[in-house]
Amino acid sequence: MNQAGKTNLGNQDEREKNRKLSEAEKIRLAKFEATSEALIRQGYRRVDLTVSIIKANIFAVVLLIPLLAIGICTVVFRNNGVRLGHDPINIILFFATYLILIPAHELIHGACWAIFAEHHFKDIEFGFMKQYLTPYCTCTVPLDKGPYIFGALMPLIILGIVPMIIGIVTGSIFVLSVGILMTDAAAGDILIVWKLLRYKSTAKHVVYMDHPTQAGGVIFEK
Repeated sequence: MNQAGKTNLGNQDEREKNRKLSEAEKIRLAKFEATSEALIRQGYRRVDLTVSIIKANIFAVVLLIPLLAIGICTVVFRNNGVRLGHDPINIILFFATYLILIPAHELIHGACWAIFAEHHFKDIEFGFMKQYLTPYCTCTVPLDKGPYIFGALMPLIILGIVPMIIGIVTGSIFVLSVGILMTDAAAGDILIVWKLLRYKSTAKHVVYMDHPTQAGGVIFEK
């Protein structure tokens, strides 16, 4: 416990927490802290469950190893699929698809959280952490646990797992490769949800909020 009503089980990297914020991030952070203090005055305890972006990137590298193993096994056992090979057109198409799907990943976060947010898309904001070359989406209002996890994992499912399954079933190495890359791109989301699920709250009332300037969430319980 570092302050009354606050517990920090999240990101301990001071460089990340103290990075220079954009004006939009400063406004969002001020709004978040005001909401946080209001909930604490109502008797809620704040628990930070944010994750380090650097650690998330390391996890993405580790996660890529089994994902590549899946891809290699598919190539070996289903060599009649569509191959990228060294065809420049396929290589350009692959990277163009990836560049399109990165913002699509964030839009899916936003669209899913907007379903449950009080003012829908008005409560969703997007940004870019230029220090880490990381785009992000954040919901600025509290959500229940189910909707929060739903919005966090849907890009992984839609852009990662589903294309991987399609690629394996059809033998399309192109689709499989896109699925592998987008699954790996969701490494941070996996880490965030895993951390959230590991935290077992015994409180009767729990709400979940996306942290406005860091990766991961904050819960309020009483």
